[in-house]
Amino acid sequence: MSTTPTSRDLLAIHGGVPVRAKLLPYGRQCVGEDDIQAVMQVLRSDWLTTGGKVDEFEEAFASYVGAKYAVSFSSGTAALHAAAFAAGLQPGDEAITSPMTFAATANCVLYQGARPVFADVCPDTLNLDPDQVSAKITSNTRAVLPVDYSGHPADFDAILGFAEERSLTVIEDASHAVGAEYKKRRVGNIAHMTTFSFHPVKHLTTGEGGMVTTNRSELAKTLRRFRNHGISSDARQRQSSGQWFYEMVTLGFNYRLTDIACALGISQLNKLAPNLARRREVAEKYTAAFRKLPAVMVPCVRDEVDPAWHLYPIRLNLARLTADREEVFRALRAENVGVNVHYIPVHLHPYYRENFGYRGGEFPVAEDAYQRLISLPMFHAMTDQDVEDVIAAVSKVVSAYSL
Repeated sequence: MSTTPTSRDLLAIHGGVPVRAKLLPYGRQCVGEDDIQAVMQVLRSDWLTTGGKVDEFEEAFASYVGAKYAVSFSSGTAALHAAAFAAGLQPGDEAITSPMTFAATANCVLYQGARPVFADVCPDTLNLDPDQVSAKITSNTRAVLPVDYSGHPADFDAILGFAEERSLTVIEDASHAVGAEYKKRRVGNIAHMTTFSFHPVKHLTTGEGGMVTTNRSELAKTLRRFRNHGISSDARQRQSSGQWFYEMVTLGFNYRLTDIACALGISQLNKLAPNLARRREVAEKYTAAFRKLPAVMVPCVRDEVDPAWHLYPIRLNLARLTADREEVFRALRAENVGVNVHYIPVHLHPYYRENFGYRGGEFPVAEDAYQRLISLPMFHAMTDQDVEDVIAAVSKVVSAYSL
């Protein structure tokens, strides 16, 4: 019997037939006819921004996460900036955060003239290591910004414990984690402030958009002013009261989210439960398949945590492979599986190297993970065939490079 490899066994990067005929992206939005109709209704209304849909979305989102207040913003980055402002960060202050995140988490500290201080991450979840955070606290520390990497909540018992002992504000970057739970509590109702992103690759989208949730009324009041130029009232409030007079009481920005976007957000929020369920199904299928591959490390899920699975990041065991991450990445792309990498550690970006003197080696856990990470496609519109294709492509590529 012949054992000659067929063109389907040969890696596509070497001239074989790819697993898929068309590229499967790592993430994408899912917009239905109901979403389109919700937006159309607003386009036919009197208010395209600062209208009633903003309040409706905020109230619905606050109710979903179990927080007293939700304040919408034009992006997740704007939400982070507003939270940093509301926390009172200013020049001379420090805020501790993770290097394993998108740059906006650290940049929001810089926007306030404060200094971001990085702490290394846990080897299992790639979330902030509380012991590393505790070691970085100084008399200048004012806030801690944990990141729910890939949708897995951070260690809040530990982080909130020492934060409250030292009167630090905890700003949770939950851009990956809407719908996730930590010890039966939904993310958005745990930290002093929690920020969310509604970018198209997230669990629900408003096109671009963000939210901050909090249980503190003064923080909510500050957040609302900050997103509206620092002005104490908005246009709809003035129209309903028949007044024209307004005052700018602090320096703010135009970070408002439109009614158009909020209408889409409301419609998407109504579908969040099945969207989360589908992502969890996909994650279960991936984990069951990839646990059988010695060269692949699947994501960790700690006890008493239910992740939201924004990402499904595998880590390669390079000691068991003849290829590095870059070659495996290119081979998977050649199979038309749209893998990605999350993230280049923030301190390794040129801006942070040049302005803060980082050279690499400062955060070994995050840096080692970066060399081995690959994010697989993960979005709720994936079909069973899409999932099977990803499993087939990863198995094909990893097997081809395995020692």
